[in-house]
Amino acid sequence: MTKQEKAVVVFSGGQDSTTCLFWAKERFAEVEAVTFDYGQRHKRELEVAAEIAKELGVKHHVLDMSLLNQLAPNALTRADIAIEQKEGELPTTFVDGRNLLFLTFAAVLAKQAGAKHIVTGVCETDFSGYPDCRDVFIKSLNVTLNLAMDYPFVIDTPLMWLNKEQTWELADRLGAFDFVRERTLTCYNGVVADGCGECPACKLRKRGLDDYLASSGRGAHS
Repeated sequence: MTKQEKAVVVFSGGQDSTTCLFWAKERFAEVEAVTFDYGQRHKRELEVAAEIAKELGVKHHVLDMSLLNQLAPNALTRADIAIEQKEGELPTTFVDGRNLLFLTFAAVLAKQAGAKHIVTGVCETDFSGYPDCRDVFIKSLNVTLNLAMDYPFVIDTPLMWLNKEQTWELADRLGAFDFVRERTLTCYNGVVADGCGECPACKLRKRGLDDYLASSGRGAHS
């Protein structure tokens, strides 16, 4: 069924969304990607997303969401806010309402494009406590979008119950391990591939990669 259908992937050019893009390309007849410009610290994220989409032959949309920067100051958009997480609090990288807005705008785009599937890399297993990465939120929003637009959307979350090691395993099964490792930008400091090694995103990515390399027998220098 899905082979005849069309999907829109919410795409940042990072490890998770790039793995989702490969996942979608394997499953759907046609795939488009949408990236949101919300005043990220590093424009490199937008450039990497565009480069990957072009290389994979995927139509790529970039939507202006700079409104988020006005509403919700955070460490992803403001250089004067440190990237940190205090005990019992959400990290300073959390942006209130980001996934709600991104998925809503992706749905509007998807309906215009005739796509019934919206693919997102949110994950409840290896996450920082972000409330808008939870499965219950995605299911709730899916119902809301269907009612709001009278359209049969399906929000696909292939990474929802995977930890980072399993996400690397999925990329490998999709034949995309080296591509994801070398081409994606996960780092909060804007460093492609293995990143800066110091920010929370890099540490999480590396821990998952090391675990997968150890368990798969690929070796540290694959």
